[in-house]
Amino acid sequence: MIRYAIERCSLGWVLAGADDKGLCTIELGDDPDSLRSALQSRFPDATLQQVTDNLGGLLPKLIRFIDAPQSRLDLPLSIEGTDFQQRVWEALRSIPAGQTVSYAELAAKVGSPKAVRAVAGACAANRLAVVIPCHRVVRSDGNLSGYRWGVERKQTLLAREASRVAAA
Repeated sequence: MIRYAIERCSLGWVLAGADDKGLCTIELGDDPDSLRSALQSRFPDATLQQVTDNLGGLLPKLIRFIDAPQSRLDLPLSIEGTDFQQRVWEALRSIPAGQTVSYAELAAKVGSPKAVRAVAGACAANRLAVVIPCHRVVRSDGNLSGYRWGVERKQTLLAREASRVAAA
C-alpha cells in the first residue's frame, strides 16, 4: 500500500508517496497525471491510494525543503535498493547543499573508483528526488548531465542551494 499526495511546488508539481516505513517516492513533474502514471509504472504491484491529508503533514515539509534546502531533511524514509545503491545514496546525502561532486568522485567516495557507470545508474534509480540529492552530481568537467526530473530542475536546485549558501 502506497499512500500519495500531489501538490504544486516551485519546480512544477511534486508527488510524494509513503508506505508503512516512510516516504518511498518523491517525483517531480509538469502535471499531476504524468506523476500518477509514473507512480503506477514504478510500483506496478502496489495498491495506490491518493490522500487529502498531505501525507500527515509530510508533503508541506517536503515542499518547504524543495524551496529552501537544508543540509538534511528529517523525515521518515523507506529506501529500497541494492547494497551498492544504498551506499551511493547515503554518500549523496552527505554532500552539503551548495556543493557538487563528479560521478568519478562519488565512485571513489563509496570505495569503488572504477564504478562510475554504476554510480550513474544508482543516481538514475533514485526514487526520492531532492531528498537523495542526485542533482548534486555533475560531469567531471563540471557541466550538468542528465537528471531524471529534467536538467532545468537540476540547474534550478543547484542555483538555489548555491545562493542560500552564499547568503549564509
